[in-house]
Amino acid sequence: MAITLLDGGMGQELVARSAVEPTPLWATKIMQDQPDLVRDIHADYFAAGAQIATVNSYAIHRDRLAPQGIEDQFEDLHLTACAIARSARDAHGSGRIAGSLGPMGWSYTTDTPGPDAAAGFAEICRLQAPHVDMFLIETASSLAQARVALHGAAEAATGLPVWLGVSVMDEDGARLRSGEPVADVAALAQDFGAEAVLINCSLPEAVTVGLQNLQSAPLPFGGYANGFTGITESFAQAGSTVKELSRREDLSPDRYADFAAQWIDLGATIIGGCCEVGPAHIAELHRRFVA
Repeated sequence: MAITLLDGGMGQELVARSAVEPTPLWATKIMQDQPDLVRDIHADYFAAGAQIATVNSYAIHRDRLAPQGIEDQFEDLHLTACAIARSARDAHGSGRIAGSLGPMGWSYTTDTPGPDAAAGFAEICRLQAPHVDMFLIETASSLAQARVALHGAAEAATGLPVWLGVSVMDEDGARLRSGEPVADVAALAQDFGAEAVLINCSLPEAVTVGLQNLQSAPLPFGGYANGFTGITESFAQAGSTVKELSRREDLSPDRYADFAAQWIDLGATIIGGCCEVGPAHIAELHRRFVA
């Protein structure tokens, strides 16, 4: 069974490698000021064995840029993020580029998307389409959030593959953060023509439980967990920063790969890492499951 290996987290790597104080748009701000740092992280993931680089566009939404007074840079930021990922891929000589479609509003919230959300996702897809190989919807925390992102990607009609990533409850991986069954995600993804369904940015233990509920999915599935101790209620509020979260101390590359082994035993064919999962973790996944 061939395994597709995603990269790891970008935002926390940027925090670790820079002296910049985290802000609600820290990954975007650092990309503006230190684009080479973003490129280096993409390059390190490719060198570790990742087959897909995820564009640093997770938070580049108009509703996030506007409060910071930089909505006029929306298009330039997306194109910059794509160009940086492509540059790293071209230097490596192989690999695919995934445009990242992070949630509108704020990560981990379960708010119902606004009426313009689908159009916003479609705008991003059309903008990135000439520069990426696929789209990765990330951290959808409710069926409504997943549906609107899938609708926007379908509306854009780029012809590129779309993978759906959802986030599950830390204490119950069988349910999205909204409380809805994760088992319902596969049918929704299939309805919109998505080519894979993933569980992302949740505890590794929760990802394992979630994937147990996706084993009968008629689509390829997989997971890429985070390395936080858990998502706090305060972090799920608009304007929060990662200073409110803490990193696990027990998630070594070898330990993370042990979790990935469980996912593969369940039938997962796509694995990778999210926040606090870095190049060393991806290198261990490559050594154990790809090389």
